[in-house]
Amino acid sequence: MPRLTVDGIEVEVPTGATVLQACEIAGAEIPRFCYHERLSIAGNCRMCLVEMEKAPKPVASCAMPAADGQVIHTRSEKVKRAREGVMEFLLINHPLDCPICDQGGECDLQDQALAYGRGQNRYDENKRAVTDKYMGPLIKTVMTRCIHCTRCVRFAEEVAGVEEIGAIGRGESMQITSYLEKAVTSEVSGNVIDLCPVGALTSKPYAFQARPWELKKTDSIDVMDAVGSNIVVGSRGAAVLRVTPRSNDDVNEEWLADKGRFAVDGLSERRLDTPWLRVDGKLRKATWAEAFAAIAAGLKGLAGEQIAGVVGDLQAVEDMAAFKDLLGSLGANRIECRQDGALFDTSEPAGWLLGSGLSGIETADAILLVGTNPRHEAALLNVRLRKAVKKGGAKAFAIGPAVDLSFPVTQLGDDAALLSDLPAAVVEAFAKAERPAILIGMGALTVPGLYVAARAAATRLGVVKPGWNGFNLVHTAAARAGALRLGLSTEGGVNALLGDASIKALFLLGADEAPVLPGAFTVYIGTHGDKGVRHADVILPAAAYTEKPGTWVNLEGRVQRALKATQPPGDAREDWTIMRALSSVLGVKLPYDDLAQLRARIAAEWPDLAQSGLIERAGVLGDVATTVVAGPVPHIYSNYHLTNPVARASGTMAACVSSLLAPDMVEAAE
Repeated sequence: MPRLTVDGIEVEVPTGATVLQACEIAGAEIPRFCYHERLSIAGNCRMCLVEMEKAPKPVASCAMPAADGQVIHTRSEKVKRAREGVMEFLLINHPLDCPICDQGGECDLQDQALAYGRGQNRYDENKRAVTDKYMGPLIKTVMTRCIHCTRCVRFAEEVAGVEEIGAIGRGESMQITSYLEKAVTSEVSGNVIDLCPVGALTSKPYAFQARPWELKKTDSIDVMDAVGSNIVVGSRGAAVLRVTPRSNDDVNEEWLADKGRFAVDGLSERRLDTPWLRVDGKLRKATWAEAFAAIAAGLKGLAGEQIAGVVGDLQAVEDMAAFKDLLGSLGANRIECRQDGALFDTSEPAGWLLGSGLSGIETADAILLVGTNPRHEAALLNVRLRKAVKKGGAKAFAIGPAVDLSFPVTQLGDDAALLSDLPAAVVEAFAKAERPAILIGMGALTVPGLYVAARAAATRLGVVKPGWNGFNLVHTAAARAGALRLGLSTEGGVNALLGDASIKALFLLGADEAPVLPGAFTVYIGTHGDKGVRHADVILPAAAYTEKPGTWVNLEGRVQRALKATQPPGDAREDWTIMRALSSVLGVKLPYDDLAQLRARIAAEWPDLAQSGLIERAGVLGDVATTVVAGPVPHIYSNYHLTNPVARASGTMAACVSSLLAPDMVEAAE
């Protein structure tokens, strides 16, 4: 390992490290615009210049490998003058847009001009002007501000895997643009906004909404998919104005999927803010007392086995635990969380988790995807898979409809029978692999018997080894893993449950995609006037994920807590408080009056849900009998942008759908 001296401090760095990384280890602050830890080195901006003894001129520390015996100075007069000169050149053409720029207040160029600039400009010539480029409904461009750091270009190519952003021209005439100025189609395209060190790329939906110092920032968890990305909710008053990612190397690194970032305008649209009752076939507004009385009347005379519940995709663990307690106190023990109809063994977490883990999946060396499109179902999992294939050299195969996954994959077909008779190329690749992985989507698990066939295939392929579990279910619902840990599943899944003619009353907890149960007394508890309210007899308004503190478990079994950012609208209440109040009216009062007591109740029965970290992965995958299943293997989503009530209420998500269907029309409207 190389040893070098930085500002008089001797440091030892890993082989392959750069001088910039060595300087940071030594505690020296190195300014930069083009360099980013998760992107390739470009060496464009030259802001990271340092003085290296015996070198004829300052060197770009981001591109200089660290070597034994180097002596580096980061605060010398030569370095100071060099950085001032670089900053002066960068500002020659940069417009004075700070008062009207959305990047103002969190702009790298502002900060570094103050810290390393001369404080004055010696250039009087006219600044260049560059036409703004269309990149879709999510990314606003003011390309005159661009400093050609190419972070966006490298992100699109290396991380997103969608080579739709690039540079044209040379020198001062160089311009960054999207391919043919069409909308960028990546599901993680919004990350170029965070990467841009100036105001060239900003959030189009957030444009001119607020300054960063006006926002209250609250740590939360993204529930638009099951990855459990760490986020910061920026709110002002009762409104959520933007969502940005929070770094967590084990989960989302520092990226965020577009749906989690941009669908938040749906939190204020089509919201339920008062109870409703269906009277003579028509809905009318009601008070909480009237709604609870109607529920008591609807349940009168019903036995516990005549009552069932379905849990939706966005619910917190606390909500679901209170829901289970409420129905259990009524004698009902049939609650199902798999409203999409997926069928799999729920007896042990090892059989329904992402066994390899998010950070582990990028180390896999042979991958078989069964009925899953991770670009739509878990975009940041797809980023990890792309890393495994493009950087790690993993061989990837897929069973299911052919889609562009942004990395090379061998399509085997869409017949489930392939699981019982895998091609020789797959068997050979898995036989040589040290960390093989099979990933099964929720769409595949709607096919009866496919889970058992996949388990048998996993056994034959040897995906479970000492220290490695390559059996993975790709969940799409943020609530799913937590609900399964609470035991909210039934024999035969949601279709068998709602096909039971003995069910006379049905509770829907945020369940908008569940099948309809005609003739049953239906109570819907949720946030939006979406699909779930269409046949409900009583509608109770609940709090969205940004409006309550809660616990979520992601698809790898990681327990994470979110804080409350804003208040629910109108008469809406946090879900668990609705259960608690309703239980008193029904004469089965639940034994907790505040969130702390509810969490203590959860900790008593499920202690692993009471602390951050991975849940207990009890049990191991056992052998199953070989099953032959035939027929097409579908994907669960046909549209990435409209998968839940919040996204369907979002005007931004609707604009994304329009831009993909008819991009020329949207561009003309811009």
